Amino acid sequence: MSEINKELQIIAEEIEKSSQFLRDIKNELSKVLIGQEYMVDRLLIGLLSSGHILLEGVPGLAKTLAIKSLASCFEAKFSRIQFTPDLLPSDVIGTQIYNVQKNEFTVRKGPIFGNFILADEINRAPAKVQSALLEAMQEKQVTIGEETFQIPEPFLVLATQNPLEQEGTYPLPEAQLDRFFMKIVITYPSEEDELRILRNYVNQLNDINVSPVASLSHVFEGRRLVSSIYMDEKIEKYIVDLVFATRKPQSYGLAPLKALISYGVSPRATLALAKAAKANAFLQGRPFVLPDDVKSVIHDVFRHRIGLTYEAEAEELTTDYIIDKLIETIQVP
Repeated sequence: MSEINKELQIIAEEIEKSSQFLRDIKNELSKVLIGQEYMVDRLLIGLLSSGHILLEGVPGLAKTLAIKSLASCFEAKFSRIQFTPDLLPSDVIGTQIYNVQKNEFTVRKGPIFGNFILADEINRAPAKVQSALLEAMQEKQVTIGEETFQIPEPFLVLATQNPLEQEGTYPLPEAQLDRFFMKIVITYPSEEDELRILRNYVNQLNDINVSPVASLSHVFEGRRLVSSIYMDEKIEKYIVDLVFATRKPQSYGLAPLKALISYGVSPRATLALAKAAKANAFLQGRPFVLPDDVKSVIHDVFRHRIGLTYEAEAEELTTDYIIDKLIETIQVP
């Protein structure tokens, strides 16, 4: 047996032992979330990849419930911040309070100091509040006055935004959108799932509670295993080809896309796609990445990082259309 095969076998055995906590989490979440397996998998991929998630969908699709329930599966600190037009940066990161008795300023930390942060309707707060949150997401530290405080790990921001009622909102600039590891678009459930939701909740006398079934040590162990998952050079080249096809589509047999793309994805997308593909392989119990892992997560990683031209918007084309063309055209290893 070759050296690589031995290592893969060892990693596969470790994954089998360590991934039980993921199955426990999915079982708990299935109590309250019906027909949202895709969203649950993406939340777990973000958690295993140390990446922040942006959830977009119309009201009532259980976005907030999903995030709150995921946090409840862990013995961890959860904070919810409802973004509103009158929110201030200090309401998020904290501020200095003057203590009259001690004649000095003391620091009062804000809700950002937690493990799971729900930023509800992030596009309803002004830019200065969004930037305060996104700086904390990137640096994983906050400066209040003259003191700098580290945010505890794991630190996962799960933001939601509503694509409707855009009047009076503050859309996230492209540079800030790029900070999000993934953007997940939630759609309506199927008729069968809608019926299950009706029966599950209408007949319940009390709220369904999610119990803690995992600890933060499980997250750290999962992240260690994800980083050790094998990615072949051909898969790496496939990822780079997909990235460069958004920047120079004419060089990859995608000349018609040049008029539709105003700018391609950043190097941050390259890293995110590789990490997400590894995390997806981990969820499947595999010690190596397949092209299907890349295809499975590429929409969530790329959709908020590709800029569309006026021509594309006039034709009502989306970034998902661009990504579909990439997958169809770029040669799979």
